[in-house]
Amino acid sequence: MANHLYDALFGIHLGKDTPFLILPDDRVITHAEFLAKAAQYAHQITAYGLVAGDRLAVQIGKSANALAVYAACVQAGVIFLPLNTAYTGAEVEYFIDNSGAKLVLCDGEKQADIAPICDRLHARLDIMNADGSGSFDDAARQHPTEFDTVDRAPNDLAAFLYTSGTTGRSKGAMLSHENLLSNSQVLVDHWRFGADDVLLHALPIFHTHGLFVATNVCLLAGCAMRFYAGFDRDLIIRDIPKATSLMGVPTFYTRLLDDPRFDRDLTKNMRLFISGSAPLLAETHIQFEERTGHRILERYGMTETNMNTSNPYDGERRAGTVGHALPGVEIKVCDPETGAELPTGEIGVLEVRGPNVFQGYWQMPEKTREELRENGFFITGDLAYIDDRGYVTIVGRSKDLIISGGYNIYPKEIELILDDQAGILESAVVGVPHPDFGETVVAILVPAQGATPDTDTIKTSVEGQLARFKKPRSYQIMDSLPRNTMGKVQKNILREMFKGLFV
Repeated sequence: MANHLYDALFGIHLGKDTPFLILPDDRVITHAEFLAKAAQYAHQITAYGLVAGDRLAVQIGKSANALAVYAACVQAGVIFLPLNTAYTGAEVEYFIDNSGAKLVLCDGEKQADIAPICDRLHARLDIMNADGSGSFDDAARQHPTEFDTVDRAPNDLAAFLYTSGTTGRSKGAMLSHENLLSNSQVLVDHWRFGADDVLLHALPIFHTHGLFVATNVCLLAGCAMRFYAGFDRDLIIRDIPKATSLMGVPTFYTRLLDDPRFDRDLTKNMRLFISGSAPLLAETHIQFEERTGHRILERYGMTETNMNTSNPYDGERRAGTVGHALPGVEIKVCDPETGAELPTGEIGVLEVRGPNVFQGYWQMPEKTREELRENGFFITGDLAYIDDRGYVTIVGRSKDLIISGGYNIYPKEIELILDDQAGILESAVVGVPHPDFGETVVAILVPAQGATPDTDTIKTSVEGQLARFKKPRSYQIMDSLPRNTMGKVQKNILREMFKGLFV
């Protein structure tokens, strides 16, 4: 037996002096150098007593060494658990406790908060700072730069990723070697990545987008990544002529469009811009194509599944949709009550099945049974419809569905109308308690730069396009919408803010 994921992603690069990571100062880390560091880390992990199947949790800044910890865990057979760097100590305690992590790596600035937690939970704590230095790296330097890779089968677990937990305790999605590898193999082919590509990597590596999509795709393709600690518009604009592709969230693209340097000439060497993790406004699509000649490719994925759908590389990339099911992935739209598959064009809950779908939730068998059917279909909780050409449109989360007076209201339908109004940059629609209807609709509007929206005019325009039960009963103006790290609008915060409007 071999190591399913390590052999495919990393083993093919052993000893190769080809560029892997290019840092902002243009220093190059080759595949060989990266894997030598990962081998030292694998030695240190096992020296601490971790064996295959144990969990290692990290809450560390993005760096080349931080990425090497991921490779080391795969090589040692240890389950990798990356945590959002914005999590508080109380949140981190839950993840360490729930996962049973034996080793925790954190930034030195967080040591005072996390050390008592690790003491209580009998987990070892080591330091890795945002620049990659710290006690863990210091200890690892004594070890050889080669490590005997631990055998792991396709169904063995490679990582835990915890869901955002906006409707209760976060759930640890168990991802196997095959879940991660199969998805990356499909994406390399579907998005045409090759050894000559250079990806601008400005995403965090505690999330599936930056870690299991961007990084794994580049490893499989054998291409290089320009590796940034975060999104820095000046650095990205400086380096775009030296790159071929960018994976980002919508805010990347809106920030680039705000800079006059970002134009057709700057992007002439680029072949692909990919967006995900949050919906991209149609207006952004249009502005981007007008400015650069490129059409952004949107795709759709989840913590539990990695990527499920994508607009085509060749063919029409349709704004507002997330494209077709990826090869090997089955999708269907189902009635949320009965589970019966719905006809083309009808809105229901999207379900997916394929080798990318996770193994279940760690220590939550009841939640697993609720969301992962015996036939392998995962109930995503996303409301969607599939048109007659197979394009998928996500209209919202099922928890965001508004039920007013017994009628189902899909926020996305109203948001699309609001986004088209004069002076509006973007909008969000939520349901709040109402004494007569149970819930009613509130529209939150973000003005375009320099604009002062006329809410009376907007109200007249919008209400002329909607059935009475869908009409917002309140229009609120905000400077910006609350978003999480990956750019998703946090509607739970908006519901909490405006829950007292009618009660």
